[in-house]
Amino acid sequence: MKALVLFSGGVDSTTCLGLAIDQYGKENVIALSISYGQKHSKEIDASRKIAQYYQVEHIYLDLAKIFEYSECSLLDHSTEAIPKSDYAEQIKHTNGKPVSTYVPFRNGLFLSSAASIALSKDCSVIYYGSHSDDAAGDAYPDCSSSFNNAMNEAIYLGSGKQLRIEAPFVTWTKPDVVKKGIELKVPYELTWSCYEGGEKPCGTCGTCIDRAKAFEKNGISDPAL
Repeated sequence: MKALVLFSGGVDSTTCLGLAIDQYGKENVIALSISYGQKHSKEIDASRKIAQYYQVEHIYLDLAKIFEYSECSLLDHSTEAIPKSDYAEQIKHTNGKPVSTYVPFRNGLFLSSAASIALSKDCSVIYYGSHSDDAAGDAYPDCSSSFNNAMNEAIYLGSGKQLRIEAPFVTWTKPDVVKKGIELKVPYELTWSCYEGGEKPCGTCGTCIDRAKAFEKNGISDPAL
């Protein structure tokens, strides 16, 4: 049995990769990294280093063209500033809509693209690292359990019942994810989460804040700092 892992080079997807390797063996795992036109390449650079660390096949796909019409603040062409607050604070000002760092239907597009590649590479499962903290308050609605269930059914049926989705962390918090990663000895020192592309993480964007809290709640310092 082979697995394809959606792999950004951040904490969640790297933990997901480590889990898949633990379950299937590195020879049966493929990492898929997708560019979507983000402001920097730090995550992609991290994904290459981590794939080399684990010695797994690594595929790179560029989907930036699809998102060129979006004004999401993460995208290179956007004029919007990346918010400097946690997601709970951001949601207070969205009027029920996703946060400004939500890339329109990104996980749907990523999973659909992954399904095509997975079938072509004889994989029977796609792993991805969505967790409940990202889905909370519909900050990122394509990280929710209901979205995952719908996509899983669509891909299972659309693949002729050959392929399914596994989102092992979809009901977990980010601290839960980090706890599992520590058990798996995931190389968090190689990961990158920050939405900014500086030499060091900014420490003030939503994902930096969530990351810091996740390590803090596990009683350790962030190995990447």
